[in-house]
This record gives sequence, structure tokens and C-alpha cells, in this order.
Amino acid sequence: MLIMAWNRLLAAFLAATSLCSVASAGHYLPDPLQDQDFAAASELKIELGKQLFFDKILSGNLNISCATCHHPFAGTGDGLSLSVGEGARGTGVARDTGTGLDVVHERVPRNAPAIFNLGALEFTTLFHDGRIQPDPDSPGGIASPAGTQLPFGLDNALAAQAMFPVTSGTEMAGQPGENPIADAAASGMLAGPDGVWEQLAERLRGIDGYVTQFIAAFDDISDAQDICLVHAANAIAAFEAVAWRSDDSPFDRFLRGERHALSRLQVQGMHLFYGRAGCSGCHGGSLQTDHTFRAIAMPQVGPGKGDGPSGHEDFGRERVTGNPADRYRFRVPSLRNIALTAPYGHAGAYNTLDAVVHHHLNPLKGLEDYDIRESRLPHRPDLDAYDGYAMNDPSIRAAIAAANELPPVELRESDIRALIEFLHALTDTSALDMRSDVPASVPSGLSVAD
Repeated sequence: MLIMAWNRLLAAFLAATSLCSVASAGHYLPDPLQDQDFAAASELKIELGKQLFFDKILSGNLNISCATCHHPFAGTGDGLSLSVGEGARGTGVARDTGTGLDVVHERVPRNAPAIFNLGALEFTTLFHDGRIQPDPDSPGGIASPAGTQLPFGLDNALAAQAMFPVTSGTEMAGQPGENPIADAAASGMLAGPDGVWEQLAERLRGIDGYVTQFIAAFDDISDAQDICLVHAANAIAAFEAVAWRSDDSPFDRFLRGERHALSRLQVQGMHLFYGRAGCSGCHGGSLQTDHTFRAIAMPQVGPGKGDGPSGHEDFGRERVTGNPADRYRFRVPSLRNIALTAPYGHAGAYNTLDAVVHHHLNPLKGLEDYDIRESRLPHRPDLDAYDGYAMNDPSIRAAIAAANELPPVELRESDIRALIEFLHALTDTSALDMRSDVPASVPSGLSVAD
């Protein structure tokens, strides 16, 4: 209560000075985050989840882990505009597209989003299009692409999300004919005795180092046969939620009463963010997101999701709702640690914070002027041919422009610099060194290093 009272007094003080007109602009600084805003978990479950997150045992061809596309050394992403999953080699921006018979089939159609703060209780909707979302009529109260196949017992949306990369041929399962898990995924058989999730659980049951940990971490497991992939997903979510909670940035400390946590330029940027720049209209709340879906003329890079006459578009939220009004709308992301999580946009169109901020200030100009060279992708001629397809089609560009909901904002370059400085103030310094989040080894014995 004292912290909240301080926050209100601070907003009033800033509004009364030349530093910030937060109150007069009709916006208020959010309340500081507290422990009760986040999910908690036991140390045993967190440690188990850490090992599972880095273990390639969960991929069809035993060659890729969750961490491949969400590595702590790349801001819990991979540093690429679009991930390259099955068939590739390496980690982060050094990842290639494979050679010989072992090559990438296609780029993952969307950017690998950062995982920071997804353990916050307010995150009930996940993925760029929100296809994991609350639904009282769905199994466990969670709607998902699996429909009625989604099993009960998942702790939260983050655990539900962890069930799906392993089912994607492009991401972790592999291509049909390469392994039984890939075959099941291609046929849409996720649950059941021969489904993707049961096959992966059977692998885990055969590794003594995992069985011991599962029994210790979960009260409903007494022997190996009780282990199911729901347990693994819950452990992975526990690790992600606790390890990558980031709420000790300069801005957080400012909200908690440390008057000098922000520089004068960052305070000026905060004034713009919560004032005339209009950023908080979408990026409000304690984690700088209102969890809505917006169309902001973000350029489309890569193969797309099979939408439109060409099959190289991505209709975003419409793919979930079926409502044409949701076309090209994507989830408003949290801005925590934003300076560490480039590239930006649902398809990673922009490789720098400066570029994506300029796009937000004038989306239609950003779309009109967009150059595919602003993306970050490992090159291969056959894949490159699709990367700029949508942006080279005037009709697709026009449709994306017509759906734009974000009006332009005029700011001086000095204002933009201040705004970017404030965005840097959203970085938790603990996220600058996450070496301790990487295990030295995993129970399967598979390599963690590449």
C-alpha cells in the first residue's frame, strides 16, 4: 500500500513539474510489480524444467531443443528474424540452414518471441496470434490448436504453449518419414497411445535421471509409467516463469521509490511514452502491454502462414477468430528487456530498436520504405526467394496498409532519442548475464552446446 501511495504521489509530482505531465495527459504510471503478480514453483520443478528446456530428447530427430530458438544468450530468442528449426546447425545468429541431406525444410514463419516475464499471472494469451487463450469450454479451460486433444492438468497458458513446438515439423518434430514423432505430427495425431506427446513421454520414462527428478518434483508421480508430457510442460513453464522473471529494471526501481534510478533523459522519454507519443495506448500496464491485438502495418517477411492468394501472407489474429476485421492484427508484446530482444515484429522485420520505433511513429511510411535487408536471416537462395515475396507484391502491401490502426506521431529526433533511452530503462540488468540458466549437461546425454 505504501508503494502504491508513493507511486501516485510520484506521478502527481512529475505532472506538476517540467519533467513529466503524466497526470495531465490522462495517463498514469503503472504500479510496481510484486511477488503476487507472478507464478511460483518449487526448486525441484524449476531444475527439472531447466534440463528439459535444453534437452534435444524432446525433438523428433534428437537435434533441437527449446533453447535452440529461445536461448538466454540471445535474450531468450535466437537473434534471427525467423527461426530455422529442424535441419539447421548452430545457435542464435550463427545458426545456418544445414547442408547435404540434413537441411532446413522452410523457415519458421514467425519470429521467436522472448520469454521474459511470461510467468506473470496476467499472461493468459500466448503466441503472436493468441491461439493459446482462456476458454471455459475447452480442456482445462485453455483453447489451443489441439482442440479437444489438449490434455488436462496444464498449470497455465505458458505450460500449454510448451506442448506445441514439439508438434511442428518445421520447429522440432522433423519431416514425415524421418521419425515416428514427425509422422504422428504430420497426421495431426498429438494425443493418444501413438501420438506425439505420448511418444515423447515414453522417451523420458526410459531415462533414469529424469524419472528420479519427475518423482521428486510431482506428487502424482510414483513411478516412471506415471510420467506424461503434461508434467514436462509444467516443469518447463516453471523454469521459464522463475528464471526469466525480469522486474528489477531502472524503471521498476523508479516505481518503487528510487528517485534517481532514471536519468533525466530517461524521465523525458517516460514522459513521451506515457504522454504525447501515445505508446502507453497499447503498451500500458506494469509490463507495457495491454494484451490486445493491433494492426500496425508491420512488414511481412518470410514464407508466411499460407494465407492469401499467394500463400505467402500471414493474417495474424484472423487465423484464430475467423473474423476478417482481425486480419494483420498481432499480439501487443511486452516491452520488458526490449533492447535485448531484436529483431522486432511478428516476422522480425526490423533488426534495430531505432528502426522499429520509427516504424511505430509512422507505420505507413515504414511499410512503404521497408527494405528486406533490415531483417536478419541466414541466406540460402531457395529460402531467400520467399523472404521478400509479400513486400514485393503491391496488392499485399496495400492490404497491410489499409488495415493499419496506428496514426502517425510527429516527434523531434531529440524526442526519439529520449524515448529510446526510456526503452533501455526497461532492461533488468540480471538479463545481461544469464550463463547460470544453461545446464552443463542433461540426463539424456545429448549435447547442450550446439
